[in-house]
Amino acid sequence: MDFQIAMLLGQDGITNGAIYALLALALVLVFAVTRVIFIPQGEFVAYGALTLAALQAGRIPATLWLLLAMGVLAALIDGTAALRSGATRKLPGVAGWNLAYPLLLAGLFYTLPLETLPMLAQVLLALAVVVPLGPLMYRLAFQPVAEAPVLILLIVSVAVHVAMVGMGLLFFGAEGSRTPPFSDVRFEVGPMMISGQQIWVVLASIVLIVALYQFFGRTLYGKALRATAINRNGARLMGISPALAGKLTFFLAALIGALSGVLIAPLTTIYYDTGFLIGLKGFVGAIIGGLGSYPIAAAGAVMVGLLEAFSSFWASAYKEVIVFTLIIPVLVWRSLSSHHVEEDE
Repeated sequence: MDFQIAMLLGQDGITNGAIYALLALALVLVFAVTRVIFIPQGEFVAYGALTLAALQAGRIPATLWLLLAMGVLAALIDGTAALRSGATRKLPGVAGWNLAYPLLLAGLFYTLPLETLPMLAQVLLALAVVVPLGPLMYRLAFQPVAEAPVLILLIVSVAVHVAMVGMGLLFFGAEGSRTPPFSDVRFEVGPMMISGQQIWVVLASIVLIVALYQFFGRTLYGKALRATAINRNGARLMGISPALAGKLTFFLAALIGALSGVLIAPLTTIYYDTGFLIGLKGFVGAIIGGLGSYPIAAAGAVMVGLLEAFSSFWASAYKEVIVFTLIIPVLVWRSLSSHHVEEDE
């Protein structure tokens, strides 16, 4: 390996690592607030990319009907609960978010020329469909068992992952899709040829990380999530709704996943099950951070991207094995350096 090859591999590693860092941050956030090991995080990557590809092909994405179906179920559950408790003032909000919003999107999709819309409009429409699936997923699958042990939450997470992969195959088919790049610009820096899409990926990742930092440090909802992550019971006693915290957390996780899918769709072909492998690599970064430290998780995810890139050169057939084997020494070190803590603590 010479210097030029090392630079090219480092370029790919940083690009991939930026995406893994976003997913690692989402996984750490979800676990800290809700204690859910969010295995379906990668599915939002695939759903975001494939929904955008469907829009660019002029097709109404099937994820819209999934959004509507989940909205109907959530509206029935929340509407029934509101009627039983006499809180009828909540009904307009329940119907507006769960029913009116998906129907409004459906109307837009049927009236707009989807394939001729500007790229930015297509991306925003794809995010508008996929991101609300996050809070709806929490409401339907995780909120009813929010106080269950972590193992039960993990089992539910696995079940949701399997269901989303199966629906992805049904919605998008077995063939993969790739979207046009945001920019065709290329920059030559020494031996490297940097594409505009790679710059988009890195810059978008940095901007999103900074935006999340500002959100948690300067906004009321962000501080509420931080309080819930630090002490769930204390936050509940201070009037912070665990249900609202869970929905907001899943909204952010879905936004990060869908945006990551939109960013990488021009760089690689995305299949219905591609997100699982990408999400696992983000999970390795989250494990390096102990599912609790955002900076260490982000740094670990970038390290995963670099390790994957250089492994593909030295032993391409074993690169996945090498990346996932990284978990073993990290877990051994953490088991030796930390004491056992009961879940209630």
